[in-house]
Amino acid sequence: MGKRLEAGWWQRFAWVALVWVSLGLLIWVPFLYIAIRRNRPADWCAFGSFVLYEIVSMSWSEILPHDDSKAGLGLIAILTLLTATVMLLFAEFDKKTPRQPHYGAAPVPAPHPGQPYGYPYGR
Repeated sequence: MGKRLEAGWWQRFAWVALVWVSLGLLIWVPFLYIAIRRNRPADWCAFGSFVLYEIVSMSWSEILPHDDSKAGLGLIAILTLLTATVMLLFAEFDKKTPRQPHYGAAPVPAPHPGQPYGYPYGR
């Protein structure tokens, strides 16, 4: 199994805030962080898809005529921001594993019934 990348809710919200405050220009940064830390092919594909989105949307916004009819580009940007938000909050990071209590001794298994302790032959 690959590496686990656990994150609390505050860290997840911080990554989402970075995405939204930058208006989607830094949408690839959290996915690069995840891909470097876990090094899974799916994470690298997610990072690559958001980098490709940035390249295509930036060049598309410059190539389109400069009239006020770029509503489709805005809709795509908002859908991409929502997709990244859902991925960062619920899909990319692993859930934290519950900690074992460090106090007390481990439970001792009960001896087999009917046989005295240390009786090796089973008769």
